[in-house]
Amino acid sequence: AWYVPCLASTETLQELCRKENLRCKSIGITNKNLKKYEVEYLCDYKVEEGKEYYLVKWKGWPESSNTWEPQKHLNCPVLLQNFLSDKNEYLSRVREGKPLKVRNHIKALKPAIADYVVKKAKQRIALQRWKEELNRKKNHKAMILVENTVDLEGPPLDFYYINEYKPAPGINVLNGITTGCECADCPAEKCCPKEAGFILAYNKHKKLKIQPGLPIYECNSYCRCGPDCLNRIVQKGTPYSLCIFRTNNGRGWGVKTLQKIKTNSFVMEYVGEVITSEEAERRGQLYDHQGNTYLFDLDYDSDEFTVDAARYGNVSHFVNHSCDPNLQVFNVFIDNLDLRLPRIALFSTRTIKAGEELTFDYQMKGSIDLTSDSADGLSPSKKRIRTVCKCGAVCCRGYLN
Repeated sequence: AWYVPCLASTETLQELCRKENLRCKSIGITNKNLKKYEVEYLCDYKVEEGKEYYLVKWKGWPESSNTWEPQKHLNCPVLLQNFLSDKNEYLSRVREGKPLKVRNHIKALKPAIADYVVKKAKQRIALQRWKEELNRKKNHKAMILVENTVDLEGPPLDFYYINEYKPAPGINVLNGITTGCECADCPAEKCCPKEAGFILAYNKHKKLKIQPGLPIYECNSYCRCGPDCLNRIVQKGTPYSLCIFRTNNGRGWGVKTLQKIKTNSFVMEYVGEVITSEEAERRGQLYDHQGNTYLFDLDYDSDEFTVDAARYGNVSHFVNHSCDPNLQVFNVFIDNLDLRLPRIALFSTRTIKAGEELTFDYQMKGSIDLTSDSADGLSPSKKRIRTVCKCGAVCCRGYLN
């Protein structure tokens, strides 16, 4: 037997069941709640004979089942507030920043306003589902939030969250390492970094102490030391709660931290599909026509492989470029000592305040000249046209490449 995954949401399936009067216990539609009504969002507003009415979209019911309900029947203060805020937001934008005069005697909303309110409600639901999906799939304790107060853009349609490299067929990102250090308390005389000919990358406070360009060798799954080892940082995932947010200056999505980050702290890992440079060249030509690409050359020892985070990636997929960044790229080796396939880690270059956007320089060593037609895309500069930079830094170079 073989199975085809269903791409419809649970709510869509519930709507179909209720429309056809069907029960389906696996998606929560039973005899007990088949006729249950819960407000999903509010679609419209009118006043008739002095009474206020709202057009209600019922959760799990098709839009054909929407009904007008008097306000006194609605026990959903948050949804009412969202409706009012979305309406006022639309009016503010239409009037281009002019003082907003809210009239309380409106008899009915104009169709354009009602349409906007519905789109905002659907966007809010879609972003909430996306946030829940991201937090289900992540493998670290910190939270991922999603925010868009700028436009009606919803979650990316063709992006899949992963926590580690997704190798293309024939590429082995785990080289079968079978030994580790015997340290009872790292770092010792023969700890992993020293065995590789380098110094320990972290100080006693687990902050980075090496210069950019030097590799990081962390203890691996065969090492004797435990999870609290001083030399296990990147492998634990990001320790900070982050927010994927919509930028207001045409740079698409961005990422900001919700917590203060101290200097030289590990922030996140850059992951995606690991492909050959030849495949990267082919995809790059396709991405150029789309004006968007996320190719990151693994060039620590050679340029045989590239990470493509266009469809598969983590939060780093949304990190924007800056000519004055607060993150720096480092090459990391843990369970794979193949110099052609380092893991890519982003560390803070200075103290980053809560609420501040996270950025890195696409031309940093380790990322080559990474550019695209939009500032949140990545690609090797050796085969890309010049693209205007929108980072806004005082030291902005003017172009991404």
